[in-house]
Amino acid sequence: MKADLPRRLTAEALGTAFLLAAVVGSGIMAAKLAGGNAALALLCNTFPTGAILVVLILMFGPVSGAHFNPVVTAAFAVRRDITAAACGGYIAAQILGGIAGVMVAHAMFDLPLVQVATVVRTGPGQWLAESVASFGLILTIFGCLRCRPAAVPYAVGLYIAAAYWFTASTSFANPAVTIARALSDTFAGIAPGGVLPFIAAQAVGAAAATALCGWLYSSAETESVPTSA
Repeated sequence: MKADLPRRLTAEALGTAFLLAAVVGSGIMAAKLAGGNAALALLCNTFPTGAILVVLILMFGPVSGAHFNPVVTAAFAVRRDITAAACGGYIAAQILGGIAGVMVAHAMFDLPLVQVATVVRTGPGQWLAESVASFGLILTIFGCLRCRPAAVPYAVGLYIAAAYWFTASTSFANPAVTIARALSDTFAGIAPGGVLPFIAAQAVGAAAATALCGWLYSSAETESVPTSA
């Protein structure tokens, strides 16, 4: 049985907050310890991000579906697995939770709670990377839900860890994450001017993947499984 909406929204806010605390906090720690080695810092940022996703999906999946991502929620809404009203609530909870997570990460490292990022992430290559990252993320989620539902937490964590390295943008693949990271002038930040193009690219990739999955997994030969969204 699904939890009531307030509990679902709380799970989405908490989960997204922990995700951003992990992304930003591990980025701060990595930058401190890597001695200027950007590759090592990125590697140190990758592992906690992939790992926390597995934990959070296992923890909150039974409550809210563990979306933590507006394009994931929108994709479930398109499939009519979540109502329009719940979709709006999820997205608001994710954005607010992400911002709170960034502020907590800053507080843990004695940094100003609210910052404006200066790391420039822009250009056609990075926009394409965000489309590809979001496309792959939606394929991972819906493909596993249809064929191997128990594997979703591990598949999502592994996919994001891999996409950190094969995409030019280091795979934000999440509008709530993108917005929150614009408020952190740290290793994980993105200058505000890059936010809207990233979100647009993420939406395009997610929409394409949602449409493809509707066709790809529509065969009677693939077993249908329920979602927890």
